[in-house]
Amino acid sequence: MASRERLVALPERSLAADAVDLSHHGDTELAPGLVDLAVNVRHEPAPGWLADAVRAAVDDLAHYPDPGPARGAVAARHGRPESEVLLTAGAAEAFVLLARALPVHRAVLVHPQFTEPEAALRSAGHRVDRVLLAPPFELAPELVPDDADLVMIGNPTNPTSVLHPAETIAGLCRPGRIVVVDEAFADTVPGEPESLAGRRDLPGLVVIRSFTKTWGLAGLRVGYLLGAADVVARCAAAQPLWPVSSPALAAARVLAEPRAVAAERRIAEQLDTDRRYLMARLAAAELPVVGVPRSRFVLVHRPGADRLREALRSAGYAVRRGDTFPGLGPDWLRITVRDAGTTDGFVAALAAAGGAR
Repeated sequence: MASRERLVALPERSLAADAVDLSHHGDTELAPGLVDLAVNVRHEPAPGWLADAVRAAVDDLAHYPDPGPARGAVAARHGRPESEVLLTAGAAEAFVLLARALPVHRAVLVHPQFTEPEAALRSAGHRVDRVLLAPPFELAPELVPDDADLVMIGNPTNPTSVLHPAETIAGLCRPGRIVVVDEAFADTVPGEPESLAGRRDLPGLVVIRSFTKTWGLAGLRVGYLLGAADVVARCAAAQPLWPVSSPALAAARVLAEPRAVAAERRIAEQLDTDRRYLMARLAAAELPVVGVPRSRFVLVHRPGADRLREALRSAGYAVRRGDTFPGLGPDWLRITVRDAGTTDGFVAALAAAGGAR
């Protein structure tokens, strides 16, 4: 665990939402012709069995969506009853549902993390406090205020790529508190060693997952929420009718099956190799990665990174700015892990742009 000197807690309501652009996302960085190192979605084509399932659903759009088969498959994957599963239009919808459905006295978000949870809470009128972690972005549970009745954290966390120990997060759970773990990138870690998706013994635990990242389905919008049946029911009551389309449900059903889980692990293992290669190339370019990344992206710090980002755009590469994440700033960049060839091209552009020392 990191020492207290390496972590900063800022549980103040005065942290205004407009101090950081919470609505900014990686796709904003993209433009025609740019190599995408800004969005953390895998680009490879869908396997035939996934594409076939989605096409079959597209060919039968006259019927209303039936979430039953997909819910059953997701429940089976995680060893939970179907009453503890809610299919959502991407993980982002789950944050909105929680913000609208739960009575919250004091919400605490562990930052830097994905900004949609905070945006959703503020939009719903909730008080939001932040705990800001400094490099190497490791979690110290004692920094979370005792009276927080809603705690949100990513694992692995976007944008730091840090994977927190499951038991450290479990230590935040207690009666009277909801702990929401954003596991949108959990399947990018081989074997998902720190996932809490199958834990039913922890009071107030809610896990949010997504099929978007590994399977390149950002446009299809399919994710899910796992939690106690009463929390799931409250969130379901806040959903519009038929919120997840038939093609998205078809994808969720097949992606929860053992064949897909095994394929995810193989993809995650290749990602691990590609990430190590990117880190080595960046280190050789004297742009070392901060922390210990475990997911589909890495975080780097360099004075003048905002200018470097613009130079990289001119060279044909889009990377994610860091100043729209609470706790970071203009000297931070998030870089998506791609294949070795893309990494080589990027590092060459980095050197030409003056980012290598």
